[in-house]
Amino acid sequence: MTRRRAWALAAAVAATPRLIALAVERGDVLEAFTEKSDDFARAFAATGTFGMVPGVPSGYTQPLYGFFLVPVYWIFGRNWLALGLTQIALACVTAVLVYEVARRVRLTPVFALLAAAATTLAPYLVWHDIHVNREIVDQPLAAGVVLATLVAAERRSWRIAALAGALCGLAILGNTRLLLLPLILGAWVLFQPGNRPFLGRTWLAPAAVLVASAVVVAPWVARNKAEVGCFALTTDGRALWKANNPQTYELLTSGKWIDDVRRIPHSEYNPEEALALYRQRGVVYRPHECDQMRFYTRLARTWVKDHPGEKAKLAQLAVRMEWDPRPTKTEGRPSRGGAVDAARGFVQPLYTGVLFALGIAGLWLAPRPFVVLALALLAYNTITAMAFVGATRYRVSWDFLVAVLGACAVQALWERRRA
Repeated sequence: MTRRRAWALAAAVAATPRLIALAVERGDVLEAFTEKSDDFARAFAATGTFGMVPGVPSGYTQPLYGFFLVPVYWIFGRNWLALGLTQIALACVTAVLVYEVARRVRLTPVFALLAAAATTLAPYLVWHDIHVNREIVDQPLAAGVVLATLVAAERRSWRIAALAGALCGLAILGNTRLLLLPLILGAWVLFQPGNRPFLGRTWLAPAAVLVASAVVVAPWVARNKAEVGCFALTTDGRALWKANNPQTYELLTSGKWIDDVRRIPHSEYNPEEALALYRQRGVVYRPHECDQMRFYTRLARTWVKDHPGEKAKLAQLAVRMEWDPRPTKTEGRPSRGGAVDAARGFVQPLYTGVLFALGIAGLWLAPRPFVVLALALLAYNTITAMAFVGATRYRVSWDFLVAVLGACAVQALWERRRA
């Protein structure tokens, strides 16, 4: 099978179910369950200000998905067809990248396609990839980071290592939980057997990863200092506080989400509340985002320091939520009680359970370097879930690692049977 044909098949497998889902969901794609990146993109397309309220710059977001939406809205307008087709194209890119990752770990084209299909056909992803969902940009970046890292180690190329670092920087702009990801990749590259004769400079490739990621992230941090008032990846310190306060555990165990955390009485409006005020009354309110960031971050840290036992219990719950084959269900989940919800309750757990079982088998049958890299990345995401909060949508962008491990197991079993 030629590479071009394999890419076409992987893309077709990704696109077909999503096109069907888009046709069914077209009325809700932009009308229900949108997130704040949509507000940022709409404001920028209309006024040139990257913020929630026109004329008020903001750093109250992880900006990458907003940057992704801006050209779509600017060129095609804000409509369900343009957004849906663009995100389906991105899902196709993810499938192709996963295929290439699988080929780098010595899978044949057929089993590499199996890994790509197992990744892209997850029912959870098929539904989410056509809606306003910031994790859609996390998926191709995660696969691209892993692919570039594998190629850099294989070819002993510091330039490709720098590409991996640049992709890391983009991934951090899409998800600030990945802030330490360059360290994980740099350490893995450093300890590869082929790295020692790497132009006689052991640290060249790891340094390229770290420097390139910093170069990509730096302009956004500098922009926040210039326009918002502080160096920050995001000024949304309230998100950290919502994940670490006395209300969080009870809310999560009762089927609610951290967004249901009660606001502090008489506290200043945050940018989301300022947007609501603007839409209701036309009043332009300028929140002190940097002060709010420091205030809520301090509250979260103080609670963790003063209540280590409660934080440990919350971290345990976060890990369970992150790795539960059943998708995270909250009272405000999309399509609650409908056919989509039924699929979440029966189809997705079965699908994920089989994928996890094959992935575990692959730990003994996949190439050792890839197993180490996959375990390091999955462990890192688990630790970040413990620090913040766990949910299916935070894990699913990295499920392709489990799919590749599972494909390695299936290929090994197939070859043994043939032998």
